[in-house]
Amino acid sequence: MGIFATIVVGLVAGWLASIIMKAKTSVWMDLLMGVIGGFLGGWITSLLFGANMMTGINITSILVALAGAIIVIAIYRLVTRKG
Repeated sequence: MGIFATIVVGLVAGWLASIIMKAKTSVWMDLLMGVIGGFLGGWITSLLFGANMMTGINITSILVALAGAIIVIAIYRLVTRKG
């Protein structure tokens, strides 16, 4: 998937993950963690399934990025001790 699509999907995933995780961070931090989560989710699916599941701007890509963003928020909470 292209970098632009990854960023767009990551932005949506970051916003959704911040709602699900009830993150008390700024909108910009939510979006940044979503984009990082998009890349992380794509990398993890590549390792697990042998192929990147992020194939464009679609529901599968958003779910993969959402899972990655949730992982990033959890790591962020562990590192900063913020909830």
